[in-house]
Amino acid sequence: MKGKKVIVAGAGRSGLSSAGLLLRNGANVILFDENVNIDKEALLKDFSDNDNISIVTKELSEENLKDAFIMVISPGIPVDSEFVLKVKERGIPVWSEIELAYYFNKGRIAAITGTNGKTTTTTLVGEIFKSYSDNSVVVGNIGIPFAKFADSTDEKTLVAAEISSFQLETIHNFRPEVSAILNLTPDHLNRHHTFENYARAKYDITKNQTEKDVCVLNYDDPETMARKDYVEKARVVLFSRTTVLPSGVYVKDGAIYVKDTPDSEEKFVIKLSDILILGDHNVENVLAAVAVTYYMGIPVEVIGKVISEFKGVEHRIEFVRDIGGVSYYNDSKGTNPDAAIKALKAMKSTTLLIGGGYDKGSTYDEWVNEFKAKVRYLVLIGATADAIAKCAKNHGFNNIVFMDTLRDAVLFCNEHAMPQDSVLLSPACASWDMFKSYEERGELFKKYVNELEEPEKN
Repeated sequence: MKGKKVIVAGAGRSGLSSAGLLLRNGANVILFDENVNIDKEALLKDFSDNDNISIVTKELSEENLKDAFIMVISPGIPVDSEFVLKVKERGIPVWSEIELAYYFNKGRIAAITGTNGKTTTTTLVGEIFKSYSDNSVVVGNIGIPFAKFADSTDEKTLVAAEISSFQLETIHNFRPEVSAILNLTPDHLNRHHTFENYARAKYDITKNQTEKDVCVLNYDDPETMARKDYVEKARVVLFSRTTVLPSGVYVKDGAIYVKDTPDSEEKFVIKLSDILILGDHNVENVLAAVAVTYYMGIPVEVIGKVISEFKGVEHRIEFVRDIGGVSYYNDSKGTNPDAAIKALKAMKSTTLLIGGGYDKGSTYDEWVNEFKAKVRYLVLIGATADAIAKCAKNHGFNNIVFMDTLRDAVLFCNEHAMPQDSVLLSPACASWDMFKSYEERGELFKKYVNELEEPEKN
């Protein structure tokens, strides 16, 4: 890469990490962003070697494109963007940040994708790696760009990578030692246009794997299993919460076991009662993490011990506080209906549900079908409020309240919740209409909940 001209598109977290990686390795970087209002001087301060980087806004010129070796695009940039198509027409390869990081990486990669559960599973895999080795990193869609660490890895580095469908659209050689596809439900259809396109992008995580590699799939997920033949060469290992499998990772008699082949002995990992995180979906996440780490060579004793201490991830069915017998949960990472269904099912009591947000083209019928027996109030905010309310009423649920802000929604729930109720923020939508990210939405929810006063005791 030394001396090569590389265009990096997108001046966000991913793009800046890519530019930094390239500069450290001698490339000449053009950092491009269509936003003409970005602060170029502030961006340049991020790079100690800024002699080999220039910043271009609005559009790329013919001179910018001339002799470019590759263009690296951030995951937020659609591959059918006008300027991306323009670059492809000139025969310039378009890479994702994950592909760029892989070019420099020397470590052993476990890569996790799927619609829901990626962050929890990747975090748990990372914790297991960290317990086993002092040479491990957790990267990817989880918030830490792979490019930040790629050139500091060695042959012993264990890499836990959360990979999104956006990142997988532009991989070429990326090859994880172990991949996992946790589940498939419709998501990001505003970007991928069809569910099949989305599913194909997910399965691209396996496209460069060989017979020496492993792909972990969810036996209980119909859409994933319907496409298992998309895995061309890797050994497929299945996990199941509901079925004792001939081999793979499964639940039997209230415990998780691993079995390499139908003829081998099963190995005990952990009792379900020793798992701290709530919900059947989290049992599936644990099963996936067991499969991934076991086939990366981690002993079952290490795996089981770490799982028994794992308390989950922030913004995913995260317990916030108990106020007057009412439990508050932050599930801001529930950005699609399927994730929101899982969160609602994890609640053990009547629930006041805060939902709504940015429209990703989802349908809400399956989600609202879960309301009748569980939800006391549906409190709606954001751009999708009307669409969700209409869907809920079509399914016979009418206890709906509209609020202008998340703070107002929290205050309403505080006033109307009864002892033993749960209050759950699980929007089933992205955050971008009202917040910078799902993290900001979740942090604000926790702030507003923690500002509530305890009820006076009689």
